[in-house]
Amino acid sequence: MPNSPSNEGGLSYRDAGVDIDAGDALVERIKPFAKRTLRPEVLGGIGGFAGLVEIGQRFKAPVLVSGTDGVGTKLRLAFDLNRHDTVGIDLVAMSVNDILVQGAEPLFFLDYFACGRLDVDTAATVIAGIARGCEQAGCALIGGETAEMPDMYPSGEYDLAGFAVGIAEKSRLIDGHTITAGDVVIGVASSGPHSNGFSLIRKIVERARVPLDKPIPGSDEATPLADLLMAPTRIYVKPVLALMEKVTVKGMAHITGGGLVDNVPRVLPEGLAAVLQADSWPMPPVFTWLARAGGVSRDEMFRVFNCGIGFTLIVSPADRAETLSFLDQQGLEAWVIGAIVPRAGHEAPTRVA
Repeated sequence: MPNSPSNEGGLSYRDAGVDIDAGDALVERIKPFAKRTLRPEVLGGIGGFAGLVEIGQRFKAPVLVSGTDGVGTKLRLAFDLNRHDTVGIDLVAMSVNDILVQGAEPLFFLDYFACGRLDVDTAATVIAGIARGCEQAGCALIGGETAEMPDMYPSGEYDLAGFAVGIAEKSRLIDGHTITAGDVVIGVASSGPHSNGFSLIRKIVERARVPLDKPIPGSDEATPLADLLMAPTRIYVKPVLALMEKVTVKGMAHITGGGLVDNVPRVLPEGLAAVLQADSWPMPPVFTWLARAGGVSRDEMFRVFNCGIGFTLIVSPADRAETLSFLDQQGLEAWVIGAIVPRAGHEAPTRVA
């Protein structure tokens, strides 16, 4: 402005703790990551005010299915270990696996990265992980928000949130209404604790005083504990969508907070329960150690952690063999872990025998 007073001695946004140039540099850094995730439906790329995605003509009665989530206190472990390359995969997984449960194909993803002071290298590493998660899920990273908020977060820390939108044919939505007594529950292996229960995990690690860079004490597992805990959440989208073309999947559950006990019943009709057999799949050593080191009860383990089962599918007995065979072909370990039974009013909707 020609007649404005001199800014000599005045304050800038950078003086207040916000570096606009760093934000611009980050956008340029992440554009190649986002470009690799683009789908034909995407009409615009990173950098605009909004992301544009067309539905197209593939669906007669398209239904949009959305989900949002974060990574939780697993981030605290990432800060302690200075490992930021996989939490972005966790962020994507938590949302796309949720919308997959309804039978939806993820279309696009948006992220929110908030910090006190923007470290471009750290943020770019995190968002590169988000892009890898989107590639695994087959969805486009079309935008997001980077918020630099001085005094809101300690130095070196940040928070993440994500939002996914998928699409499904209305007639092919999966809501569990066709599930009947006698159907089987198939559990698909997790990659570890995924992104749940880390407040308890960190308390156990603190109490046990074990080195995170060493294998679990007293176990044949040779992988360092840090690697087991930080393993990114498995993304089940592509193999499960392919499975849906082979067999009739009646219901699915993403095993997140609440474990098997609280998540499987979310897809069951009234009057039915799931009876799961705990000895029908191998408990990964990391969960055995968490239970032992923390003195965590069996019931608490199944309510807090996935205990080795990250996703469940409910199919008819006639589709059992083909489902297991196809998942094996897709490189996923899976087991029949239980059955659907009639439920009396006073009985729990999930029982782990």
